[in-house]
Amino acid sequence: MGKGQDLYKYAKKLIPGGTMLLSKRPEMFLPGGWPSYFSKTKGCCVWDLEGTKYTDVSIMGIGTNTLGYSHPKVDRAVYKTIKKGNLSTLNCPEEVILAEKLIEINPWADMIRYARTGGEANAIAIRIARAASGKNKVAICGYHGWHDWYLSVNHNSKGDSLSNHLLPDIDTLGVPDELKNTVFPFLYNNYDQLLNIVNENDIGIIKMEVVRNIPPEKNFLQKVRALSKQKNIILIFDECTSGFRETFGGIHQKYNVEPDIAMYGKTLGNGYAITAVVGKREIMEAAQKTFISSTFWTERIGPSAAISSLEVMKKERSWERISTTGERIQKNWKLISERQKINIKIQGIPALSTFSFEHSDHLKFKTFLCQELLKNGYLGTTAFYSSISHSEKILNRYFEVLEEIFYEISKCINGSADINNMLKYPIAHSGFSRLN
Repeated sequence: MGKGQDLYKYAKKLIPGGTMLLSKRPEMFLPGGWPSYFSKTKGCCVWDLEGTKYTDVSIMGIGTNTLGYSHPKVDRAVYKTIKKGNLSTLNCPEEVILAEKLIEINPWADMIRYARTGGEANAIAIRIARAASGKNKVAICGYHGWHDWYLSVNHNSKGDSLSNHLLPDIDTLGVPDELKNTVFPFLYNNYDQLLNIVNENDIGIIKMEVVRNIPPEKNFLQKVRALSKQKNIILIFDECTSGFRETFGGIHQKYNVEPDIAMYGKTLGNGYAITAVVGKREIMEAAQKTFISSTFWTERIGPSAAISSLEVMKKERSWERISTTGERIQKNWKLISERQKINIKIQGIPALSTFSFEHSDHLKFKTFLCQELLKNGYLGTTAFYSSISHSEKILNRYFEVLEEIFYEISKCINGSADINNMLKYPIAHSGFSRLN
């Protein structure tokens, strides 16, 4: 067992769940074998605690680093900020400069509020929208964080509605039962379901991801926008994940549909903590009628990193580059799986590509994939979030290694090998489960 696994084993005695983020739990990749902790990063490379270098062909900081890790221009902006001072009794001017840039990118919007995490941004948007609409009930589609307002969906009659929104098997212990039937989920592209929810409940807000795994069909987004206008419902687009992936700004630009509020996160600071709630003046002003305030929303590093990140994105046209890379990834996944006669399901926008093995042993195959990629010097899984640091050379070698791994998996499918004899570690977890 390496230093990372030793430290993680100890961490689980000190930290409930072992880590702060479900998506970073080593059990989600390779239980007992994942390096777990890093010592440094650069480009798309990560070094573990023992100094072993890996090429990250997985989720790149959970989708935060489209410009690659430790981007020199962004880091220089942060170093400069640190030398001058990060926090004081006075406010930092960078928050005003960043607001100007975000409004320029979103000409339909007028005002900004900042936070440091996606969950916070979602909670702020809901608070503002409820204050502005005077209504409490929300229709949601997609993943929107960990706060009570969202997890309360699982108190509704069906009991596990969030399974269709990236959170299977979530226990809502600690979320007040009194929030039952305040938030109603609808499935993406199911306009009739949303219409029924709106007609049967006093909905004041529709909050949704613009797109994640599948594209909109039959003018779905346009219908949602028209419905919200007709019923005087505030429409919120959660772009914490999708923002700056296919456009310079929200992916809603691609579909010519404008929300009343949008949230941006992850890519905005290229690894530094900053999120933004962008909205129309008549709605955002409602923030002054309620209480939304936090000391560390005023620190200087986040806005400084975001300003620099936006400059690099614009210069590099990063959204085009990562989308082109993602298209190549999905194309080669398809070709390799077909050559090896393995059925996989590919999903996601190109820059956030994922696949799953369509087989009863899918978790064993995923575990083997992580195991063999790691052995070849890659942090890899069934997802590939592209960055501008993923060069053609890196991709070509990744595809070669992937072909070899798929060949071994194909032997398990045709019966000439046994996957159980090929695994050196326990099977990877899926979804939410208690670890300690």
